[in-house]
Amino acid sequence: MFTGSMVAVVTPMQAGVRPDTELDYQALEKLLEFHIEQGTDAIVSVGTTGESATLTEKEHCAVIKEMVEIVNGRIPVIAGTGANSTIEAIALTKCAKKVGADACLLVTPYYNKPTQEGLYQHYKAIAEAVDIPQILYNVPGRTACDMLPETVIRLAPIENIIGVKEATADLTRVKQIKGNVSDDFLLLSGDDETTKDFILEGGHGTISVTANVAPKAMHEMCALALKGDVQAATEIDKTLLGLHKELFVESNPIPVKWAVHKLGLIQAGIRLPMTWMSESAETELLNAMKQAGVI
Repeated sequence: MFTGSMVAVVTPMQAGVRPDTELDYQALEKLLEFHIEQGTDAIVSVGTTGESATLTEKEHCAVIKEMVEIVNGRIPVIAGTGANSTIEAIALTKCAKKVGADACLLVTPYYNKPTQEGLYQHYKAIAEAVDIPQILYNVPGRTACDMLPETVIRLAPIENIIGVKEATADLTRVKQIKGNVSDDFLLLSGDDETTKDFILEGGHGTISVTANVAPKAMHEMCALALKGDVQAATEIDKTLLGLHKELFVESNPIPVKWAVHKLGLIQAGIRLPMTWMSESAETELLNAMKQAGVI
C-alpha cells in the first residue's frame, strides 16, 4: 500500500511571509489533483516540507482532514504526526486516525535529544495508544537525534509500526535493517539524491521533496527501480539530479515552495521563521526545473 513515490507535499498558503500566513485550501485541492493526475503513489501531509513546525495543532488536524477528504481514497494519505513531546505526538496521531488518514509518519523527537531507549519507549507508547499504521522517521540532520538501526529493528515487531523513513543517505542501513525485520516492514528513503540506489538496495519507495516538482518522473523512476531496471531508472534520475540538489539550496521547504509556485500551483506564501527564497538562488533552481522537463 505504501510503496513507490510518496510526496512530502507542501502546505499551500496565501501570499505573504508572516508569522500567521493563512492557509489556502483552494490551492490545496488543485495541488492534490495535480499529484493524483501525475501518478504520485501517496500523499504525506504536514511533514517537514508541509511546515508542521509552524502550524497550530488545530490547523495541523484541519489540513490532514482536508487532504483526506479531497483525496477520497484514490491514493493513501499519510499524516505527519511526530513531535518532541510524546503526549503531543499521541494527540496528533489520534487526530489523524479520527479524520481517516491511512497511516502516520512520526519524526524522531527533535531538540531534546532522547537516548535510544527513550526513542524506543516514545514510539512504543504512541503505537500502544493509537491503532493506526505508523512509520518511523529518522532525519538527524534536522532533529539532532539519530535513531540507530538497532532501535528500528527493536521497534519493528510492534504490530502497528509498519516501516521507517530513513533520511541519513547511509545506504548501508538498508540491508542492515532489512536483514533483521519481517519482509513486509517498509523501508522508505527520505533522501532524494540516493532514492534510486536505496530502492535498488532493497527499499520499497521514497517520501520525496523532489516529487513536489516532478511527480511523474519520480513515480516512473521509483517504479523502474522497484522492478530492478537499473538503466532505465538511472536515465530518469539523471534528469532529476539538479532538483535533488537545488531544492535544498536553502532550508526545506523554502526552495520547493518557490518551485511549486513557479509551476502555478500555489501562491507565494510561507510562514516565519521561514522566508521566501532569495533571488540569488533562483537561476540554478530554474535551470534544474528545465533539466527535469517540468517547465
